[in-house]
Amino acid sequence: MTDAKTLSYINLYAILGAMTQLCELDPKAKEILGNKRITMEITVKKGPTARLAFENGSCKILRGAGKCNIRLPFSSPEKFNGMIDGTVTPIPSKGLTKIGFLLKTFVPLTDLLTKYLRPSDEDLKDEEFFRVSTLLTFYVVSEALSQIANNDSVGMSSASYIVDGKIKMSIGDIVGACIVAKDHVLNTVHEMPEDFTSYMIFKDIKLANDLFAGRVNSVASVGHGNIRIGGMISQVDNMNRILDRVSMYLA
Repeated sequence: MTDAKTLSYINLYAILGAMTQLCELDPKAKEILGNKRITMEITVKKGPTARLAFENGSCKILRGAGKCNIRLPFSSPEKFNGMIDGTVTPIPSKGLTKIGFLLKTFVPLTDLLTKYLRPSDEDLKDEEFFRVSTLLTFYVVSEALSQIANNDSVGMSSASYIVDGKIKMSIGDIVGACIVAKDHVLNTVHEMPEDFTSYMIFKDIKLANDLFAGRVNSVASVGHGNIRIGGMISQVDNMNRILDRVSMYLA
């Protein structure tokens, strides 16, 4: 079973948060943004709050409320999740004059992101599309892991067994993230860590894509050496349990 509140955290920090990488990886995203400079705040009652700051073809995600040009309030996690799946139309409480940005810039960006995160078999035949799709999915998975560990009851149970430290999660030397555990709360830092207490390394882009798509088994991949794990194994083991929940929320 999944939880609407947890899903709202994933949708904001992992899914929409991936726009930070989309704007770096795909020139089309930069074209859509152009030289616009707008900060959009999303506030979910009894859920997360964050701002997406767009400037000169790039995007940053800022946690918490603050200065913004557009504010989209949602009365519940369910309403916000509805916006993500296209069943709820948001109404700005600030920035009605910026509605053109939502319709002509933000929506095309989310459509482009969705294309990468839910790719067709035909799209994946293109080598560059395959690469970008995998890297964006890696961002989403690594961020969703922490959101589930901190909000989902089953994830929190697994996180309660993770001792303080840093877990490196990477696709070879191509891209990495650091899962920082402190007092059984996880935080994903989207940078390759220099020091860590344990690690999980996927062999290459293809292996990572197959894993994310459920085409290969992670246990078998460890046995074949396609996933390398080491360091404090209890950290990796419990992180793996949370990763099992990620696929449920992202399905």
